[in-house]
Amino acid sequence: MISNLGIMQGRLSKPLNGKIQSFPKYSWKKEFNLAKKLSFKFLEWTLDYEDLDKNPLMMQEIHPKIKALSKKYNIKIKSITGDCFMQKPFWKTSNSRLKLKLLKDLKNIIINASNLKIKFLIIPLVDAGSIKNREQEKTLVFELSKFKKILKKNKLQILFETDLNPKKNSKFMKKFNSNHFGINYDTGNSASLNFDPIQEFKEYGKYIKNIHLKDRKKFGKTVPFGQGNANFKLIFNLCKKINFKGNMILQGARKSIGKEEMTIRQYLKFISRNSI
Repeated sequence: MISNLGIMQGRLSKPLNGKIQSFPKYSWKKEFNLAKKLSFKFLEWTLDYEDLDKNPLMMQEIHPKIKALSKKYNIKIKSITGDCFMQKPFWKTSNSRLKLKLLKDLKNIIINASNLKIKFLIIPLVDAGSIKNREQEKTLVFELSKFKKILKKNKLQILFETDLNPKKNSKFMKKFNSNHFGINYDTGNSASLNFDPIQEFKEYGKYIKNIHLKDRKKFGKTVPFGQGNANFKLIFNLCKKINFKGNMILQGARKSIGKEEMTIRQYLKFISRNSI
């Protein structure tokens, strides 16, 4: 077992409304026990834009319960996947009032995450959040540059998950202060985009702080581990070469509904074989 292995919140529960990934609002408490049972060290919290204010992470009165569960099962929360930003990207809206609301949400997320001692907030620049032109990139860089003080105060880093090729991704990261911003590397997305992991780690390996483990077909969708084009043996070796100390989060494809634990056990065996 990889010592720094965690799992995406929701993967231990039945999917809600047919969604592959969403906050498990009916079973989030149970997932701490399940994660412990499967020997994980971390849960990566999930934030959706829908009912964002009702997510336990955004409700400080529920924070003591989250902390108690974390302590009881020795399952830490070190990262958040901010799907809410992909669902409503502030860098794409022309509505100034909505933009202010979305930026206020970001500030509140940072403050609440800090209260739970969470270190990383992932902003997905993929799918609906993908940067499509210079204006969107300019807006993103400009608005996030205002967050340096609050990120420093709350001891939190923003990590980008992008669909940019290795050279463009490296160039993009140079626009940000590396003390406050980094990269979330997604093995499946890179395989789908037909990127070369060797070039990726060469260009921006120093920025990688968190890794999502999943498999995807080249130019295709997420598939069970071993059925796609992600080269896990190579990626784990590259992590060793750069002495990667961050977290690895299992985000594998769903298989049999209602048999989530069995699926995760299969994935853990696959990861174990390929990380040696």
